[in-house]
Amino acid sequence: MTDTQKLNLTEEWDKIFPKSEKVNHRKVTFHNRYGITLAADLYEPKESEGKLPAIAVCGPFGAVKEQAAGLYAQTMAERGFLTIAFDPSFTGESGGEPRYMASPDINTEDFQAAVDFLSVQDNVDPEKIGIIGICGWGGMALNTAALDTRIKATVTSTMYDMSRVNANGYFDAEDSADARYAKKEALNAQRIVDYKNGSYALGGGVVDPLPEDAPFFVADYHNYYKTDRGYHKRSLNSNGGWNVIGCMSFLNQPILKYSNEIRSAVLMMHGEKAHSCYFSRDAYAAMAKENPYADNKELLIIPDAVHTDLYDGGGKDAIPFDKMEQFFRTYLNCK
Repeated sequence: MTDTQKLNLTEEWDKIFPKSEKVNHRKVTFHNRYGITLAADLYEPKESEGKLPAIAVCGPFGAVKEQAAGLYAQTMAERGFLTIAFDPSFTGESGGEPRYMASPDINTEDFQAAVDFLSVQDNVDPEKIGIIGICGWGGMALNTAALDTRIKATVTSTMYDMSRVNANGYFDAEDSADARYAKKEALNAQRIVDYKNGSYALGGGVVDPLPEDAPFFVADYHNYYKTDRGYHKRSLNSNGGWNVIGCMSFLNQPILKYSNEIRSAVLMMHGEKAHSCYFSRDAYAAMAKENPYADNKELLIIPDAVHTDLYDGGGKDAIPFDKMEQFFRTYLNCK
């Protein structure tokens, strides 16, 4: 099997964070089982020897690897791990047509394909592989951990359950059969419009300009995606967003159904003041419930932090990298 698509990769450093002098960086590609070629940044500790523990990173949902995922990957590489931050199928520099679609199945497969890639690298120990999922990719990471026995440790950061938020709305305010039916009616009507037009309408990224009466979490996203803090030209959230029907299949595909069968270690991190904190609290409770392997599961609530503070630290070093390093060293059996 070979990569099926030649990608147009940017070789210049175009991340929203400074390049570290402690790691070597290069672009790589790999393919998933659907034949989609994925683009990634590989970060390797300088002067490393032997086979390294490795971590694949993705997220936030609607972001690109040049944003939070790359920051996490580079920082963990500084701490001795070989890491990759990748763009999901249909987004960023990765392949897949049509663009700006999301899929519970394909996006879970993207994480598994990243594990495939890491497992065959000469300088990676295939028995010491972990994953990090940020925001909506935190939920995808849990789904992958429930499926992929090669993953020994999983970290979720400021997690979204994309099935829950699509099916129930924010804070479960639309959790009814009638509300879901109305969404399905609107999405299926949009499918006809798109089919007639021969193209997919975009749903719009983070709202801009920001309305004066915008809820705090909308302002929080705007402060990251639409400013110099986090804007990137390839980020969906910074620009036109997903297709209107791009996330449709999440409505009736609950990705966390079997999370309480995860045997490997999981650390879930969330900001105390994040609007999304209920996702992690509830997902952790469901994961630990009647799970005979609950002893290696942990929920870490970070005082004072809001949702996007865990994207880049929020100017207050909110991302607990020391804790993450300790967690991965413990459960990847590192020296």
